[in-house]
Parts: sequence; structure tokens; C-alpha cells
Amino acid sequence: MLHHGSMDDVDRRIIDHLVRDGRAGYARIAADVGLSAPAVKRRVDRLVADGVVKGFTAVVDPDLMGWAVEAYVEVHCRGTITPEALGSAFARIPEIHAAATVSGQADAILRIVARDVRDLERALERVRTEVDNVDHTDTAIVLSRLIDRYTG
Repeated sequence: MLHHGSMDDVDRRIIDHLVRDGRAGYARIAADVGLSAPAVKRRVDRLVADGVVKGFTAVVDPDLMGWAVEAYVEVHCRGTITPEALGSAFARIPEIHAAATVSGQADAILRIVARDVRDLERALERVRTEVDNVDHTDTAIVLSRLIDRYTG
């Protein structure tokens, strides 16, 4: 298992390239970091094998997909529920694009992207019925995205 301390600056520069463009070619990355393309491929393979790079995915534009409503939802639970149980329940709701447990009053916060307000309402109802112990949710609908660094 790779420990973060054993990553060097070249690994970090390779990761920076992949975060900016997951389809960046090994030759293009190699030219920037001063290695050969096969050496970059070996490092990327190692970073994947070690779990530093968890995978590659397509990032879609919600507007172009027809998903017009985005919201942040605080989830407040009664009693205790494990993060694993929350994560398992949230994973069954496809409109949830991100979820995290948080400090403060709420137990978790969700980022929900839905086609319309009715779709958002259905997703919220699933959160309240499929997650054990949900007391209530507080929803803030996004009006304008000001900074969106990691989704496009």
C-alpha cells in the first residue's frame, strides 16, 4: 500500500494532469513531467493499484442532460445511524450526486441534481423514507453556480 508520504512531486504533477483531464495522453503528461510515456503509464498504473487514483469517469453537464434543478440538502436523523448505513441508503438514490457526514446540527449533507422540482421532491421523499431515522431535511435550491472547479 502506497503511503501519501512516498508519493513524489512527479506523481503529484501526474495526478494534477489527470484531475484536469482524465483523458490526458501519457505522451502529453510525459512531456510536462520529464519522463517517457511508458514511465508515466507505469506510475499511473501504480497510483491506481495503490488506490490513490480511484478511477476515471465522465463528467456531464447537468444543464445539457436536462437536469435543471440542483440542491444541497441537510439530513437530520433521530438517534444514531452509522455513516455506512447512510452511504448505503444514499447510494440507492441516483439523484444524489454527492453525500457526506458533517459536523454541526445536520448528520449529513447531500448534493442532489434533478430534472425538475417534481423530480427533486421525489428524491427528497426517498431520502426521508429509505434512510432509517430521518427526522427532517432542510433543502437549499441552487440559484447560480459561482465556482464549480471539479465538475467540468
